[in-house]
Amino acid sequence: MGIEGSFWRAIAVYRVASLGYAALLLMSAGGYQRPVAGWLVIGVMAAWTAVVTVARPNARLLTLDVLVTLACLLSSPYVQGPDARASGLMPLTATWVGGPVLAWGVYGGRRAGGVSAVVLSLADLWLRGLHEWSLSAPVNGAVLLILAGTVVGHVARLTRQAEERLQRAVEAEAAVRERERLARGIHDSVLQVLALVQRRGLEIGGEAAELGRLAGEQEAALREMVRSGPPDQDTAETVDLGARLRRFASATVTVSTPATPLPLPAHQAGEVVAAVGAALDNVRRHCGEQAGAWVFAEDDGVRMTVTVRDEGPGIPAGRLEEAAAEGRLGIAQSIRGRIAGVGGTVGITSVPGQGTEVELTVPLLLQ
Repeated sequence: MGIEGSFWRAIAVYRVASLGYAALLLMSAGGYQRPVAGWLVIGVMAAWTAVVTVARPNARLLTLDVLVTLACLLSSPYVQGPDARASGLMPLTATWVGGPVLAWGVYGGRRAGGVSAVVLSLADLWLRGLHEWSLSAPVNGAVLLILAGTVVGHVARLTRQAEERLQRAVEAEAAVRERERLARGIHDSVLQVLALVQRRGLEIGGEAAELGRLAGEQEAALREMVRSGPPDQDTAETVDLGARLRRFASATVTVSTPATPLPLPAHQAGEVVAAVGAALDNVRRHCGEQAGAWVFAEDDGVRMTVTVRDEGPGIPAGRLEEAAAEGRLGIAQSIRGRIAGVGGTVGITSVPGQGTEVELTVPLLLQ
């Protein structure tokens, strides 16, 4: 759970220490009217402390945490007797009531921490005589509880934001280093070979000159890719994915998109379009230049799904794994790698003799 896990461990330690303090108060207070009932309440507190320490935090568990704490707190008059409030005796739960407040602050932020603190503080003040509007009723504990829930919630939120920024910075640095490593490898091998093919093709002439020209174009494209930085990951800018997909439409490619725009963050849309282009390149490479293909796009409000279909010979069983083992990573990197990079998935369905369907699904990251 990262840095947030440290908060939960600290809360667990606080709960256990507070439980020990409550048990110590019970042992030292010989004047409790019903000590057996008091130990039963302490047992409930101990069992619940174990549950919330082991269980994964969620809203339902923490709501139940507040209710259990309220029940234990409100049992104090029965356990301690009617004279306990007049003598200013601390409730049976003692400082254990702070556990749910701190937990809600870490889980839901300062507002959630503040609300849970107000609920428990009102119950505590009612036990201490605030319902009689006594100006001497102690309110310091309630104020401290509210401040603790608010401050801890605020600090926890800032900590999560800092951790997310740090994670993005680490990922960006790793991406830059990997890009530089690949750039060195490409420069020392692929670019030099393409430059040689371009030069020799122009010297030989004829069809070789055309191959040389194509090699030169690819060399320029690779150099630009190596030179430019990583794509902008800002999700604030959105584009119409449908409009970008319709650019693939041709005599052999049919693109079907809704009449309404398909808004998608720019960096996601760029990766989806590139993956669709790679899938269509595979159709032309394996099915022929005149092979028909269909591109469908839809948005269900939660995810964007783009499907590329063809009626080619299909992919033989095990062929994708063989291609990856041979180092031919067209589908593994150009399609699966791109979609995985934006949090999506790729499904490939192929029946020999009946064509192939590639389904790209990405979650919507719109705010």
